[in-house]
Amino acid sequence: MTDLQSHPKSLAASIKQLASGKGKENKRFFQSLRTIKGNELDAAFHQAHEEVFAHTNCLECANCCHGTGPLFLQKDIERLAKHFRIRPGQFVEKYLREDEEGDMVLKATPCPFLATDNRCTVYEVRPKACREFPHTDRRNMGEILELTRKNIAVCPAVYEIVERIKVSLKK
Repeated sequence: MTDLQSHPKSLAASIKQLASGKGKENKRFFQSLRTIKGNELDAAFHQAHEEVFAHTNCLECANCCHGTGPLFLQKDIERLAKHFRIRPGQFVEKYLREDEEGDMVLKATPCPFLATDNRCTVYEVRPKACREFPHTDRRNMGEILELTRKNIAVCPAVYEIVERIKVSLKK
């Protein structure tokens, strides 16, 4: 039984605390991942991703939508503005702000497009970052190790994926 399975009623609430408890361990582990060849690293992540998402229902958690927000690319803004039948500038004014790095992000969380049942009300036109989250099945995982390490505290699936990789790479 994984740490998360022992907290079935409060996955989102538990994940930050569990990740915090493994902060130093995870930092060392992610530093060690930098020495692994790209294809091998990708394969480890992809296998763990498939295993974890075979039994993961994101609607039970939606912590990513409750506590964080995606970056909005210009294409995302245009697609969502079209969906709402407003101009891109109106969409930006109503929902977005520019962060410290100059990226467009939500003004506030939880995501304004999140329904009470944790479903996305703009699922078919959601931002690219939402489509790809938690990014553990992409190529070149070595390029986003820091993002993945941060996502451990956001996404129970990422937490479990990393724990599985720790075990598989010890073999």
